[in-house]
Amino acid sequence: MINIGTQVPDFTVSDHNGNSVSLSDFKGSKLAVFFYPKASTPGCTAEACDLRDNHQALQSAGYAILGVSADSVSAQAKFATKYDLPFPLLADVDKTVINIFGVWGPKKFMGKEYEGIHRTTFLIDEKGVVSHVIDKVKTKEHAAQILEA
Repeated sequence: MINIGTQVPDFTVSDHNGNSVSLSDFKGSKLAVFFYPKASTPGCTAEACDLRDNHQALQSAGYAILGVSADSVSAQAKFATKYDLPFPLLADVDKTVINIFGVWGPKKFMGKEYEGIHRTTFLIDEKGVVSHVIDKVKTKEHAAQILEA
């Protein structure tokens, strides 16, 4: 997993509208990149809706928001539309961004082990350097965690 102080390599991935989004698009801005396991699942919905409901406060604090999962463009589009999400959701089906940040790995749920995305948020400064990592995400209070970081 990428650590605090690491320069994030540039990447380009399609968002939920099919537009290409690159890290370099956000140069000069603070960025919160949140990784979530699967669009439209209860925890991911709670997290995305909390960020949506607090989007104005996050913008006022200088943050742009990017959501990332391995879902398809169409799954991300349905998720963004259904919940009126005001930020891009990246469809990282090839796991390019997921692997750059190192959030793919073994997980356990109800006694079963499997590979998946670890719910993690990276705060990136204006120069593209990781300034904070939130690895214990509270889905219903995530915006507050970002603002407190």
